[in-house]
Amino acid sequence: MTINRNLIRIVIADDHPMFRDGLRAMLQESENFRIVGEAANGSEALTLTRQTMPDVLLLDVSMPVMTGFDVLRELAPLMHTVRCILLTASIERPQALLALQLGVRGIVSKDAASQILFKSIHCVMDDQIWIGRDFVRDLVGKLQSANLKPGPRAEESDVAKPSFNELVIIDRGKAPPTAETQRASGNTAKFGLTNRERDIVTAIVDGQSNRDIALTYGISEYTVKHHLTRIFDKVGVFSRLELAMFAIHHELSPNQIRATTGPQG
Repeated sequence: MTINRNLIRIVIADDHPMFRDGLRAMLQESENFRIVGEAANGSEALTLTRQTMPDVLLLDVSMPVMTGFDVLRELAPLMHTVRCILLTASIERPQALLALQLGVRGIVSKDAASQILFKSIHCVMDDQIWIGRDFVRDLVGKLQSANLKPGPRAEESDVAKPSFNELVIIDRGKAPPTAETQRASGNTAKFGLTNRERDIVTAIVDGQSNRDIALTYGISEYTVKHHLTRIFDKVGVFSRLELAMFAIHHELSPNQIRATTGPQG
């Protein structure tokens, strides 16, 4: 039998046999996918991924022996090659941020329809990020609850305007950074951000309002808006939401990195 080398090679890692069976059957409905391995715990997932070097790893968050996060930490050197999609029944915001910091390319609910999973796989193969609507809503809600108002450039793309009915797709452009690689200071230098601009990026990730930022750093709200406009120009975003997500993916906030990589209980 001739093997199609263009097939997307996938490893499934989940500790529930019935879920693995259903996921396998779902993926086998498509002619684009080839399952190269299945793991019932984190240790097996780590070994299989290293042995088979799949295009995509579908990884459950909660598994015996090793958690999904432990697997991600161990696989950090391979994250530029293996695209990991986290499968989860539910996930808290700190966990989602940690997953993104560790190089995850997508977060998909276990309740998602097959079409959603297929789209997420193709998106990460195109070097994009796929994030489920629940996490996006949580992040948008955090930004909106702080009564954030973008600077002049961002008003046309205010965080309240987009309709995140299903997902957010973010073009990474490059291999994903991980918590084990570049430090935040090096990343901000790449984009020409000053120390004060980096402080403001960190504040945006934390969901602070312009007023909060102004009080923290002893500057006016007008100056905060001016800094934001310059930051938007430098990194190529148009809203606070985009800036927050961009900062998360490119590790621009040292405080955020420390917060999200701490103990998970």
